[in-house]
Amino acid sequence: MSLADAVLVTRPEPGLAETMRTVAALGWRPIAAPGLELLPKPFTPPRAQALLLTSRAAARAVPPLGLPVLAVGEATAAEARLCGHPDVTAAEGDAEALAALVRNTLQPADGPLLLAIGEGYGRELAAALRASGFAVQRRVAYAAHAARHLPAPALEALRQGRVGAALFFSPRTARASMALIRAAGLAEAARTIRAVAISRRVTDTLAVLPWAEVATATRPDHLSMMEALGEAR
Repeated sequence: MSLADAVLVTRPEPGLAETMRTVAALGWRPIAAPGLELLPKPFTPPRAQALLLTSRAAARAVPPLGLPVLAVGEATAAEARLCGHPDVTAAEGDAEALAALVRNTLQPADGPLLLAIGEGYGRELAAALRASGFAVQRRVAYAAHAARHLPAPALEALRQGRVGAALFFSPRTARASMALIRAAGLAEAARTIRAVAISRRVTDTLAVLPWAEVATATRPDHLSMMEALGEAR
């Protein structure tokens, strides 16, 4: 195996532990380096015909409301079911697919939609659905704050040139993680690291650092991210 056997996993919980396990199963040494910290925010839900969830964090933050749930993808749907939501339908993994699922299964005349999101998210999806005639109530279910520093194991691995790859699951996480790397004076370490992005939007944010290579998952889901990472050599 190469000396650069470590993989930085920048996603926060929920999802960090799952990715760490999968990365280890591929033969890599996973290192937790979440770029964001997620904190639930209580809110009073309005009346709605359905609940829309765009992330596992939102699914975890919203208690069962007795509403049908439309989730952005299967991972979010599974989290919603685990948290007690009984009627959950999954879209194909991104906001466009979720909007299409809403248009194909719901009617604007049946009432507003409750879109539970992280602070600062969901505006484009809400706008797209409103353009299709739906009333959308956006409610912040959790707040995401940039982490204050990289964990010590991540710093050590970067300084020693032991990081072979870094995983980025959202534009915001990517920006926060890169800011932490730069603040630690380790931007040049990126020259030997392969960055793996979950989507083209994430790929577009990564130009801030001089990565050895940037790979983009073929689909915006966890399985495709792991396929893009590949097994350790």
